[in-house]
Amino acid sequence: MALQSPESGGEKGPWEAEEKEPVSSPEPELTVSTRGPGSGPGPGFQPPEGGYGWLVVFAATWCNGSIFGIQNSFGIIYTLLLEEEKGEKSQQEFKAAWVGALAMGMIFLCSPIVSIFTDRMGCRIPATAGAAVAFIGLLTSSFTNSLEARFFTYGILFGCGSSFAFQPSLVILGHYFQRRLGLANGVVAAASSLFSMSFPFLMKMLGEKIKLAHTFRVLSIFMLILMFLSLTYRPLLPTTHNSRAKLGRSLCQQCMGHLTNYCNMRVFYHRTYRIWAFGIATAALGYFIPYVHLMKYVDKQFTGEKRIEDTWVLLVCIGATSGIGRLVSGRISDSIPGLKKIYLQVIAFMLLGLMCMMIPLCKGFGGLIVVCLFLGLCDGFFTTIMAPVAFELVGPMQASQAIGYLLGMMALPMTAGPPIAGLLHNCFENYHVAFYFAGVPPMIGGIILFFVPLFHRKTPNKQEMDSSKDKMLASDTIMNGELLPGVPATEAHI
Repeated sequence: MALQSPESGGEKGPWEAEEKEPVSSPEPELTVSTRGPGSGPGPGFQPPEGGYGWLVVFAATWCNGSIFGIQNSFGIIYTLLLEEEKGEKSQQEFKAAWVGALAMGMIFLCSPIVSIFTDRMGCRIPATAGAAVAFIGLLTSSFTNSLEARFFTYGILFGCGSSFAFQPSLVILGHYFQRRLGLANGVVAAASSLFSMSFPFLMKMLGEKIKLAHTFRVLSIFMLILMFLSLTYRPLLPTTHNSRAKLGRSLCQQCMGHLTNYCNMRVFYHRTYRIWAFGIATAALGYFIPYVHLMKYVDKQFTGEKRIEDTWVLLVCIGATSGIGRLVSGRISDSIPGLKKIYLQVIAFMLLGLMCMMIPLCKGFGGLIVVCLFLGLCDGFFTTIMAPVAFELVGPMQASQAIGYLLGMMALPMTAGPPIAGLLHNCFENYHVAFYFAGVPPMIGGIILFFVPLFHRKTPNKQEMDSSKDKMLASDTIMNGELLPGVPATEAHI
């Protein structure tokens, strides 16, 4: 579907008259849905679908792998934190859970802000700055033994920095891939799972040999490398810059245009997007609980088992099948037309909730391994389909902020889940109720997502009108002109 101006004919409104001005140099029709109309005599722009894009894929892989390899292995850090702390055990467990929950929550809470910076400054600057902040957060976490201090250094600094580094890696792939975007997302997600598989073993070994402080310093090296790899996020140069639209407008109108660009709430005009975002935010309440509490649950539940020293294998199993799920789901999503790919998320959430509830029912360590294999598979399907569904719901022009608002909505439930599970553990003195609770929100979220395609089919005309309106208003509401999200406005004149 090409982005182009409406056909002329009849009496024109003010917006359409503005689009008709460059009569002598008509804008060519583009051949891809992820690009806006270009200007100039050349043919329509086609994304490279490879080449330099594969270097960007490698950088995005390192980003996803290092950030979520550390985050998803927090169960090991959680155990090391408890070993360092002294005091009432129940209070220390509750406070230590907040360290990891804050870090994961800040990734999502900062996402709307990251979207604004990405749209204004491009992908390269926010990603590089974010990696630098994450590096500082991990490094400074090694110089304190206080949980309260690590709320800031690990929870806030590392979490915020990870958010600024992570989200541009989702957006930049759309600059280099369109037909193979699902495959590119799948490759990034699958390759990054190698990090998830190796991090539990690495962190367990480091924790035993050099303790937690030096472990944080080793982990900070991954963020330092990411800082340099983020420099490869070179956006494809924009081809339009409609400065004529700013002429004749008052200062107030220009300020409102900037405000609309920075706080673009038009994604919420799409009813199907609102339903989809609410469903995923609901499911997020139970999503992170197994990553934090599973290791401690195994320590308490299987005290007499031989394999108790190999509990890190559970996180490796999650990482392995998560990579398989991400690669497979990327290929499958490319073959599923339109919004029907959202049913992959529905299945993933329903199965995720069921597996969380199965954890307390497992009587042996082998049963937990099977459960973790399915948990990783669900995680892979859920994360890979997120960006393609956002493009289907709101279009390429608003995809960056749509993903940002979605991740922002996930922040509160994602942060609250592990501490709530910790409180349930303290109240009932076991983890059974906590894992039963963890399974309910994903199932509810899956039921909500099931109805998104049904509502989408009932309002096709309204969606088309909104899409047409976006094309006509793009020059005034988006500083970059009709460009991909993540293209810096400062390069628009090139």
